[in-house]
Amino acid sequence: MIVLCNDDGFQAAGIRSIYKELAKFSEVVIVAPETEQSAMGHAITLTQPLKVRKIEEDNEFIGYAINGTPADCIKLATTVLFEQPPEMVVSGINQGGNLGTCAIYSGTVSAATEATIEGIPAIAVSLNSFDNSDFGFSAEFGARLAKIVLKNGLPDGVSLNVNIPAVSYSEIKGVSITRQGKSRVIETFDKRIDPRKNTYYWYAGEMRIDEVDEEADCFQVSNNYISITPIHFDLTSYKAMDELKNWDIPL
Repeated sequence: MIVLCNDDGFQAAGIRSIYKELAKFSEVVIVAPETEQSAMGHAITLTQPLKVRKIEEDNEFIGYAINGTPADCIKLATTVLFEQPPEMVVSGINQGGNLGTCAIYSGTVSAATEATIEGIPAIAVSLNSFDNSDFGFSAEFGARLAKIVLKNGLPDGVSLNVNIPAVSYSEIKGVSITRQGKSRVIETFDKRIDPRKNTYYWYAGEMRIDEVDEEADCFQVSNNYISITPIHFDLTSYKAMDELKNWDIPL
């Protein structure tokens, strides 16, 4: 069984598109947030109960909608919702790329990471556009890759962050194995006043890509290649460890 998650919400077009493709070769159950949880990162819910709502469409069970984060969904899917843990987790298809440091903020990527923590192979799939909602090819490619991962497995602790250019099939040049690129957010906030004269701010940041290395995910996607980045939840900088061991740090 494949568990399908995302951060755009249970009703998002991307998750429904890849559901249809995965269902052609595997049992698939959606376990996803009932509302959009974009940019939630790896947040988990500790201070309120998680409500699980069983979803049927056309008299057929398709999954569970949960009032929590993507990571919450995967925790429930791997522990209590099923008699056996899923064989695999697919997260997506996300509306918008998860390139560079976006991967840190992404609930879609975090759902795949949570599965990996639980020892389950996982991929996160994103379409690099916030406007183009044609998920046809992305769904087909994501399903093909999922089938390969089911057959071959993944290295311990590794999930795949997949980003697909939002162009026609004929314009895609190929598939590249990439590293996480460098990007930064230009932080801006719209300052506004509510009817009671209280000040509030609405986030309006913009992601900028600062990357010219051809091995980087953002470089390859901008050149119409699908990027597949193997990522790991171990955030340790081993190079920095060696340097810090030479510091004289007193008690």
